[in-house]
Amino acid sequence: MVEFSLPRNSKVGVGSTYRAPKGAKNVKSFRVYRWNPDDKKNPSLDTYEVDMDSCGPMVLDALIKIKDEIDATLTFRRSCREGVCGSCAMNIDGTNTLACTKFVSEVKRDVKIYPLPHAPVIKDLVPDLSQLYSQYAAIEPWLKTDSSPPDRERLQSPDERKNLDGLYECILCFCCSTSCPSYWWNSDRYLGPAALLQAYRWITDSRDESAGDRL
Repeated sequence: MVEFSLPRNSKVGVGSTYRAPKGAKNVKSFRVYRWNPDDKKNPSLDTYEVDMDSCGPMVLDALIKIKDEIDATLTFRRSCREGVCGSCAMNIDGTNTLACTKFVSEVKRDVKIYPLPHAPVIKDLVPDLSQLYSQYAAIEPWLKTDSSPPDRERLQSPDERKNLDGLYECILCFCCSTSCPSYWWNSDRYLGPAALLQAYRWITDSRDESAGDRL
């Protein structure tokens, strides 16, 4: 039987606990991964008790409340709050998802929040996505043509346009790639599902004239 042990400085310890205000009745605990490279310390899980009666329903609402009212040092990405930009992708309750579309009520126990797995951590819940974006750029995600530009836009039939359904909607949150075991072990050679989906999106686009080169 093979046994693996984590390096000493990667083991997650118990962090600080921040109690809910006195009198709070609808309290939910959030256990959040914390790591600051400047501290030279192991990562830890801080526990924040949040009064949900004064908080929005989404996990992102709770994180914003924690940062605004409890602990300003908590670091995470967020932008649109509408499930469009992909900025707030993180691992919540063991699943990669968007904090802005994840209801707190969907988690019956304490809400455990980690950064996207198997990506270098910059700080707290912020992963370094440089390699993922480099791989996305490598598939040349733009329309490539050899023919002369038309007088107007390049047209598609309704059926040709329908072929792009399920492909163009990707928001590059990288939840899929960072949850893929094949990508974990071979990210230097395997582009991962997010980049491959985008590659296929251009290969199947009837307006693109470089399918042979892409393949």
